Amino acid sequence: MNDLEYKIVRSPKRRTLTITVERDRTIIVHAPENASDKAIAHVMNSKRQWIYGKLHHEQKYQDRIHPPGKEVVNGESAPYLGRDYRIEIAETESGEVEFSDGFKVPVSHQNKKRAALKSWYIDRAKETILLRVNAAAKELGVKFKAAKIVDNRYRWGSCTVNGAVNFNWRLIKAPIFVIDYVVVHELAHLLENNHTARFWNIVRAASPTMAKAKAWLKEHGQCLEEEV
Repeated sequence: MNDLEYKIVRSPKRRTLTITVERDRTIIVHAPENASDKAIAHVMNSKRQWIYGKLHHEQKYQDRIHPPGKEVVNGESAPYLGRDYRIEIAETESGEVEFSDGFKVPVSHQNKKRAALKSWYIDRAKETILLRVNAAAKELGVKFKAAKIVDNRYRWGSCTVNGAVNFNWRLIKAPIFVIDYVVVHELAHLLENNHTARFWNIVRAASPTMAKAKAWLKEHGQCLEEEV
């Protein structure tokens, strides 16, 4: 595996080794604290074909009428819960970003419009996603140490060895069925750490639209990564 670079993250609480290929093609190995470099290299070599498949997978993204990542100006659009909504630069009663069949961004935020919209997204993510985490945890019969909304461009969610679950604020731009799938996916790791057949059976049972959600993320993931 000398032709591939990867980052090793060791943890005293981890018992198994897992490999993650991020959307920016960074390879991260999560390993037990006592795992030797030689042992890790052996596992990496055995997973060579799988890793290359992840690194060279062609992402397919649907063209959009209003591509993301542009300036926050009149006539542009921004996604929310799976739909694109028009942006209007106009004063609001609250003096903050408001939403009602479209985004209203105050003129007073002229020099920080993107930051203001991002802040709005994060607030909605905390309200919507964390509520669904609590509901899904009860359904699965699991308890998590903490649930947080984080800023991580290339990962939709994560479950730590300490039992905490984290979710990317950008998920608030995806449809609810996608959010629910990611929530269930991470909570399922509290029952099964690795992506085993048992793990996927747990996720599939709790998220019947799993295949549809994975396909949506595959097709639209790049759009979610933008801040707008």
